Amino acid sequence: MKLVVLGLSLSSSWGNGHATTFRALLKAFAARGHDILFLERDVPWYAQNRDVTDPGYCRLAFYEDLADLRRWAGMVEEADAVLVGSYVPDGVAVGRWAQEAAQGIVAFYDIDTPVTLAKLERGDEEYLSPALIPGYDVYFSFTGGPTLERLESRYGSPAARALHCSVDAGAYAPLPAPKRWDLSYLGTYSPDRQPTLERLLLEPARRAPSLRFVVAGPQYPDGIAWPGNVERRHHVPPAEHPAFYAASRFTLNVTREDMIRAGHSPSVRLFEAAACATPIISDCWDGLDALLEPNREIILAHTSEDVLHALHQLDENTRQAMGARARRRILKHHTAAHRAETLERELECAMRRTSQNTSVVLPFQ
Repeated sequence: MKLVVLGLSLSSSWGNGHATTFRALLKAFAARGHDILFLERDVPWYAQNRDVTDPGYCRLAFYEDLADLRRWAGMVEEADAVLVGSYVPDGVAVGRWAQEAAQGIVAFYDIDTPVTLAKLERGDEEYLSPALIPGYDVYFSFTGGPTLERLESRYGSPAARALHCSVDAGAYAPLPAPKRWDLSYLGTYSPDRQPTLERLLLEPARRAPSLRFVVAGPQYPDGIAWPGNVERRHHVPPAEHPAFYAASRFTLNVTREDMIRAGHSPSVRLFEAAACATPIISDCWDGLDALLEPNREIILAHTSEDVLHALHQLDENTRQAMGARARRRILKHHTAAHRAETLERELECAMRRTSQNTSVVLPFQ
């Protein structure tokens, strides 16, 4: 099929998790024989931090504003499917235009579903409005569980389907490397994640000065008091993620508040770290145990003491076995190839539903 994607970014992984998610998914989707055009708003903060300009598996093009986007109307009209992503600038206007211009189906891919729904509850229509949701033939949500029923019953989605993040299994794998850090964290600053980062990394660092920690990611305020044994790295490009995880005895997963409340919202970092066989220490939320088995494939931590116990008490054989089990689980169920198959199947189902709904049934004569 011909697919047009209007997403936040494919070209830059700086400060967002969308780029790596789209890269893995669309690379695997293209491998299934599909033709893809990715349209990205040209904004300075991504233009200055691009790490992909020629994806190879799809065409990447930029537009300046809504008026400039209209020059792609012919491609949108001819596409079998159009996929609009969350956090796209002027997303309501972009989504409305896509729904009006497309002759094929139009879907929404929400890589931020709990945040999106919390915004809608507050009347915040930054990139999606309730009026647009029934017009999307499929609402792909990176959150599963009860949220899918809520999207259908409350917001009128014709079909809400889980499409979790995933990992490019060819790009993320274990590497032989000396361990530089006992615990690492990779993520952009977010005010609602910072208390958990404080509890599960910074406080353990203060209490275990002989251990080594690292926090990697942009946009952290200058006023944070980093312990002396916590290294700061402002950005780790995706090509360096496997080496980053390989240098970590354990890595930390921290979840945003809206996603904890919704549950069933695994971040892309979970899949990537597990694929690299780096054992994960994570905060707790509903549905996590369906992804990775606690105490065998992942460590769940409520307190600083839980983190310190793992860092001090788990021996090397136990640590390596946990990472290996997590990697096997992710490769079996959660690669980009699995997600591409789901995307293809659900788009084809939406095409059949649309065809059935628009077909004319002639009465018997």
